[in-house]
Amino acid sequence: MSIVPDRLPLGEEPPSLADERETVRELCRSLGDLVRGPAGRATRVVMAAGSVRVEVEWPVGEAGSVVPSGEGNALEAEPTGEVLRAEMVGTFYVAAEPGARPFAAVGDVVAQGQQVGIVEAMKLMNAVVAPCAGTVTEVLAADGQAVEYDQPLLVIAPAEQEE
Repeated sequence: MSIVPDRLPLGEEPPSLADERETVRELCRSLGDLVRGPAGRATRVVMAAGSVRVEVEWPVGEAGSVVPSGEGNALEAEPTGEVLRAEMVGTFYVAAEPGARPFAAVGDVVAQGQQVGIVEAMKLMNAVVAPCAGTVTEVLAADGQAVEYDQPLLVIAPAEQEE
Protein backbone atom coordinates (compact mmCIF):
# COMPACT_ATOMS: atom_id res chain seq x y z
CA MET A 1 0.00 0.00 0.00
CA SER A 2 1.32 3.45 -0.78
CA ILE A 3 1.02 6.18 1.82
CA VAL A 4 -0.12 9.53 0.47
CA PRO A 5 1.43 12.62 2.09
CA ASP A 6 -0.85 15.10 3.93
CA ARG A 7 0.02 17.80 1.39
CA LEU A 8 -0.02 17.25 -2.34
CA PRO A 9 2.90 18.38 -4.49
CA LEU A 10 2.26 21.54 -6.47
CA GLY A 11 0.16 20.79 -9.55
CA GLU A 12 -1.04 17.36 -8.39
CA GLU A 13 -4.81 16.77 -8.30
CA PRO A 14 -6.46 15.65 -5.06
CA PRO A 15 -7.90 12.12 -5.07
CA SER A 16 -11.56 11.67 -5.96
CA LEU A 17 -14.11 10.71 -3.31
CA ALA A 18 -14.19 7.16 -4.72
CA ASP A 19 -10.38 6.98 -4.47
CA GLU A 20 -10.50 8.19 -0.85
CA ARG A 21 -13.19 5.62 0.03
CA GLU A 22 -11.05 2.85 -1.46
CA THR A 23 -8.05 4.18 0.46
CA VAL A 24 -10.04 4.04 3.71
CA ARG A 25 -11.13 0.46 2.93
CA GLU A 26 -7.53 -0.51 2.18
CA LEU A 27 -6.32 1.09 5.43
CA CYS A 28 -9.01 -0.76 7.39
CA ARG A 29 -8.13 -4.08 5.74
CA SER A 30 -4.45 -3.55 6.50
CA LEU A 31 -5.17 -2.68 10.10
CA GLY A 32 -7.49 -5.67 10.39
CA ASP A 33 -4.70 -7.94 9.12
CA LEU A 34 -2.30 -6.36 11.59
CA VAL A 35 -4.71 -6.84 14.51
CA ARG A 36 -5.40 -10.49 13.60
CA GLY A 37 -1.75 -11.30 12.87
CA PRO A 38 1.14 -11.57 15.28
CA ALA A 39 1.56 -8.06 16.65
CA GLY A 40 5.07 -8.62 17.98
CA ARG A 41 6.11 -5.84 20.32
CA ALA A 42 4.16 -3.04 18.65
CA THR A 43 1.68 -1.36 20.99
CA ARG A 44 0.54 1.45 18.69
CA VAL A 45 0.20 1.87 14.92
CA VAL A 46 -0.63 5.06 13.04
CA MET A 47 -1.51 4.90 9.35
CA ALA A 48 -2.32 7.87 7.16
CA ALA A 49 -3.36 8.24 3.55
CA GLY A 50 -4.33 11.65 2.25
CA SER A 51 -6.63 13.30 4.75
CA VAL A 52 -7.41 9.95 6.42
CA ARG A 53 -5.55 9.03 9.60
CA VAL A 54 -6.17 5.81 11.56
CA GLU A 55 -4.62 5.00 14.92
CA VAL A 56 -4.76 1.64 16.69
CA GLU A 57 -3.37 0.85 20.14
CA TRP A 58 -3.04 -2.57 21.80
CA PRO A 59 -2.93 -3.14 25.56
CA VAL A 60 0.15 -4.93 26.87
CA GLY A 61 -0.50 -8.30 28.57
CA GLU A 62 1.03 -9.58 31.83
CA ALA A 63 4.13 -11.12 30.23
CA GLY A 64 4.74 -8.06 28.09
CA SER A 65 2.98 -9.65 25.13
CA VAL A 66 0.72 -7.47 23.06
CA VAL A 67 -2.95 -8.44 22.96
CA PRO A 68 -5.06 -6.91 20.15
CA SER A 69 -7.83 -4.87 21.71
CA GLY A 70 -11.14 -6.71 21.79
CA GLU A 71 -9.80 -9.83 20.15
CA GLY A 72 -8.23 -11.52 23.19
CA ASN A 73 -8.18 -15.28 22.76
CA ALA A 74 -11.52 -15.42 20.95
CA LEU A 75 -9.96 -16.28 17.59
CA GLU A 76 -7.32 -18.80 18.65
CA ALA A 77 -9.66 -21.68 17.78
CA GLU A 78 -11.44 -21.24 14.47
CA PRO A 79 -15.15 -20.75 15.22
CA THR A 80 -17.56 -23.19 13.61
CA GLY A 81 -20.47 -21.63 11.79
CA GLU A 82 -21.06 -18.43 9.85
CA VAL A 83 -18.80 -15.66 11.17
CA LEU A 84 -20.48 -12.25 10.98
CA ARG A 85 -17.81 -9.57 10.47
CA ALA A 86 -17.86 -5.80 10.87
CA GLU A 87 -18.40 -4.04 7.56
CA MET A 88 -16.88 -0.82 8.87
CA VAL A 89 -14.81 0.69 11.65
CA GLY A 90 -16.93 1.93 14.55
CA THR A 91 -18.41 1.05 17.92
CA PHE A 92 -20.35 -2.20 18.28
CA TYR A 93 -23.53 -2.29 20.35
CA VAL A 94 -25.54 -5.42 21.21
CA ALA A 95 -28.74 -3.50 22.06
CA ALA A 96 -30.68 -0.45 20.87
CA GLU A 97 -29.89 1.43 24.09
CA PRO A 98 -28.06 0.83 27.38
CA GLY A 99 -29.91 -1.64 29.59
CA ALA A 100 -32.16 -2.90 26.76
CA ARG A 101 -32.37 -6.59 25.81
CA PRO A 102 -29.65 -7.53 23.29
CA PHE A 103 -30.73 -7.96 19.67
CA ALA A 104 -29.23 -11.46 19.83
CA ALA A 105 -27.49 -13.46 22.56
CA VAL A 106 -25.82 -16.87 22.65
CA GLY A 107 -28.48 -19.51 22.11
CA ASP A 108 -30.93 -17.21 20.33
CA VAL A 109 -32.40 -18.42 17.03
CA VAL A 110 -32.20 -15.70 14.38
CA ALA A 111 -33.65 -15.32 10.89
CA GLN A 112 -31.63 -14.30 7.83
CA GLY A 113 -31.62 -10.49 7.67
CA GLN A 114 -32.61 -10.08 11.35
CA GLN A 115 -30.81 -7.29 13.17
CA VAL A 116 -28.28 -8.72 15.64
CA GLY A 117 -26.34 -5.56 16.54
CA ILE A 118 -25.36 -2.01 15.65
CA VAL A 119 -22.08 -0.47 14.51
CA GLU A 120 -22.00 3.26 15.14
CA ALA A 121 -19.73 5.09 12.73
CA MET A 122 -19.50 8.87 12.56
CA LYS A 123 -22.70 9.25 14.65
CA LEU A 124 -24.65 7.00 12.24
CA MET A 125 -26.21 3.80 13.57
CA ASN A 126 -25.67 0.97 11.06
CA ALA A 127 -27.67 -2.24 11.52
CA VAL A 128 -25.70 -5.46 11.72
CA VAL A 129 -27.88 -8.24 10.26
CA ALA A 130 -27.63 -12.02 10.31
CA PRO A 131 -26.25 -13.41 7.02
CA CYS A 132 -28.20 -16.65 7.51
CA ALA A 133 -30.87 -18.24 9.67
CA GLY A 134 -29.54 -20.20 12.63
CA THR A 135 -28.50 -20.10 16.27
CA VAL A 136 -26.05 -17.58 17.75
CA THR A 137 -23.18 -19.68 19.17
CA GLU A 138 -20.71 -16.93 20.09
CA VAL A 139 -20.68 -13.17 20.57
CA LEU A 140 -17.07 -12.15 19.93
CA ALA A 141 -17.30 -8.38 20.38
CA ALA A 142 -18.32 -6.72 23.64
CA ASP A 143 -21.04 -4.11 23.92
CA GLY A 144 -19.55 -0.66 23.36
CA GLN A 145 -16.30 -2.07 21.95
CA ALA A 146 -14.44 -0.30 19.17
CA VAL A 147 -14.31 -2.64 16.16
CA GLU A 148 -12.22 -2.67 13.01
CA TYR A 149 -13.22 -3.44 9.45
CA ASP A 150 -13.67 -7.22 8.95
CA GLN A 151 -13.42 -7.95 12.69
CA PRO A 152 -15.54 -10.96 13.76
CA LEU A 153 -18.60 -9.89 15.77
CA LEU A 154 -20.78 -13.01 16.12
CA VAL A 155 -20.86 -16.65 15.06
CA ILE A 156 -24.12 -18.19 13.84
CA ALA A 157 -24.59 -21.93 13.35
CA PRO A 158 -26.67 -22.08 10.16
CA ALA A 159 -30.09 -23.74 10.49
CA GLU A 160 -29.14 -26.64 8.17
CA GLN A 161 -26.19 -27.52 10.48
CA GLU A 162 -28.37 -27.68 13.59
CA GLU A 163 -29.56 -31.05 14.83
